[in-house]
Amino acid sequence: MQQLNQTNNRGIWRIFCSVVDNFGDIGICWRLSRQLVAEHNISVELLVDDLHSFQQICPQIDPGLARQSVAGVEVVYWPDEKCPSLNWQQLAPAVVVIEALACTIPDAYKQQMARQQPVPLWLNLEYLSAEQWVEGCHGLSSPQAQPGLNKYFFFPGFSQQTGGLLYEQALAQRLDAFKTDNQAQQRFWQQLGVEADEFKLKISLFAYSHSQLASLLQQWQQQPGRVLCVIPQGELANELSKHYPLLLSGDTVQLNQLSLKVIPFLAQPDYDLLLAACHLNFVRGEDSVIRAHWAGQPFVWQIYRQQESAHLIKLNAFIDRYCQQMPVQLAATVQQFYLDWNTDQDLALNWPHFYAVLPQLTAYNHCWREQLLANGDLASNLVHFAKKKFIMAPNFSQQ
Repeated sequence: MQQLNQTNNRGIWRIFCSVVDNFGDIGICWRLSRQLVAEHNISVELLVDDLHSFQQICPQIDPGLARQSVAGVEVVYWPDEKCPSLNWQQLAPAVVVIEALACTIPDAYKQQMARQQPVPLWLNLEYLSAEQWVEGCHGLSSPQAQPGLNKYFFFPGFSQQTGGLLYEQALAQRLDAFKTDNQAQQRFWQQLGVEADEFKLKISLFAYSHSQLASLLQQWQQQPGRVLCVIPQGELANELSKHYPLLLSGDTVQLNQLSLKVIPFLAQPDYDLLLAACHLNFVRGEDSVIRAHWAGQPFVWQIYRQQESAHLIKLNAFIDRYCQQMPVQLAATVQQFYLDWNTDQDLALNWPHFYAVLPQLTAYNHCWREQLLANGDLASNLVHFAKKKFIMAPNFSQQ
């Protein structure tokens, strides 16, 4: 690996990302980095410990390079802390340091931060949660062992008392325009090898494995109209391929009314279009569920499972907030199907009820989306928070 070259840009925002579940962590960090560059004119250095996973959502990434510039972002390979190829003293001073999504900044770099004058603003970008306690903790500081260093907690969320969610300027308008442009949608589906006009219901299935998935596929086979289900390459696609080997070759598997097709893992802008082009999106983790909100289509969130069903606390907090303005029966239907999907319940029983409310859910999601947009986007909220907490270097964006 090539040695890092020292620079003199004191306006750098340095973001640390440790890839945990292949795509969610780097997905969030990559979108944030690009937006800070494109919309706020900030110099961003993104340190990532897994460039191979990164390449799946950004094909321009070369896993063999220790440093590369992509979309205006300086991407730096962040190897094991003991690896000598990354000398923390060679890194230029940063005005803001973001410790993203439960990763841990190496002690050697913390010491470097403490010696810097003025010390950088240190932000801990937390995981997304709808739990009430998040609002009370958002923006709080935590004094650190190194003298002079404070770490501020920044929570994404669903209210104005949090940091909001990631979205780019005019994103919702662009996706809505795509949904009404039949020719653009047709070109998009053709690039994936699909004649989408044939299908009454189009579903994207990005999910962790599910013990009762077969019961849901059986329901889709019996729909009154033709159903397309596209599965991005990955864990679930591999699992389904054991039952339907033709999926491995990119062929479409026909099961009565259901057509199953594995598609390549899409770059982020194309995944946004997929969510907008489908009538229903199954999403997992954090990055994809946020993007599902902006698509404005019905979605089902599969939260990362934890021991002793601890994940259900986080899921129920989201359901309560998401369903708060829904009619009672719609809320009950959504809640039950979400719980079924996030446990090991048979999915056949409640799928017909959930399918019947998809038109209502589509209309509701547009109102829900507008409510979230009013909270401001996470990148802009981060910039505003930084301006309040830190005297920026002269070349820091004043937009």
